[in-house]
Amino acid sequence: MQGILYEEPSAWLFILVTIVLGGWAAWMTGRALALTWRPLWQVFVWSLPLALAVRFIHFALFEGTFLSLHFYLVDLVAVAGIAWLGYRYVRARQMTRQYGWLYERAGPLSWREKAQA
Repeated sequence: MQGILYEEPSAWLFILVTIVLGGWAAWMTGRALALTWRPLWQVFVWSLPLALAVRFIHFALFEGTFLSLHFYLVDLVAVAGIAWLGYRYVRARQMTRQYGWLYERAGPLSWREKAQA
């Protein structure tokens, strides 16, 4: 997988920087966008600079390539996916708590209308 998902000598560096550090920031970005009732498309807009920041950490700390389109896209997919998960998780919780008479949880990322009795 080296050369496809990551360029560092160890996959642990990719997991640490992109998934753990970048993922935490992405989850918090998705959470913040959901809490302020922003539309879903903004998750992907805000993932662009976040992926660039992750790429910079790879460059500054582990001598990775900063301006690499391939690895930027890998980081972008990971960060945007985690941000989307954070957004959907918080939005499902919001919809069921604030509109409890209309909606119920249908899983960790979704909600549905309550059945009328």
